[in-house]
Amino acid sequence: MQIKILAEGGSMKPGPALSQKLGPAGIPLNKVIEQVNDATKDFKGLKVPVELDVNTKTKSFKIKVFSPPVSELLKKELGIEKGSGQQKRFQNGNASIEQIISVAKTKMQNLLAKDLKSAVKLVAGTCVSLGVLIENKPAKEVVHEIEEGIYDKEISEERTETPEEKKKELDSNFAVLKAQQDKIIKQEQAAKEAAETTAEKENK
Repeated sequence: MQIKILAEGGSMKPGPALSQKLGPAGIPLNKVIEQVNDATKDFKGLKVPVELDVNTKTKSFKIKVFSPPVSELLKKELGIEKGSGQQKRFQNGNASIEQIISVAKTKMQNLLAKDLKSAVKLVAGTCVSLGVLIENKPAKEVVHEIEEGIYDKEISEERTETPEEKKKELDSNFAVLKAQQDKIIKQEQAAKEAAETTAEKENK
């Protein structure tokens, strides 16, 4: 019997959803949590796919840990908690091509990619849905640039370290963009509150 779960790396806790999945197998919940947490401790702060191979007769089980999804690795790499939610309007990170290559190398075995360049393209595609810029540009644009061979040198050299100067520039550019975005969000929130107040007065 195989049971698939998405665990918090190193800190899985008991809960109704987990009990529902493990209950029918008749294996001790606390023992599973203890072993899963030990097996995923290197992925703290990330959601990690875990597969339990359960022997229902002996109530024994084996744990197989898979590397976290690309989106989780990107969030860790960029130090962000979640995707933008409104990726067409707001961005929530600015990655370097080196960071994209680093994540692609980590996930290479699990991606349906024939080579590192294809893997880099797939990771860049995930940046589109997360609302993450790459090299100060929309990720969609960078996906096309990868196809055109603009980053072939970095990819062939497997560069995974972002030069300090470049990192500062990317962070600085994103700080300016974030300030502009925060201003728009505040203005929209204020306008929404004003409209709600007006509506309340009219309904009285």
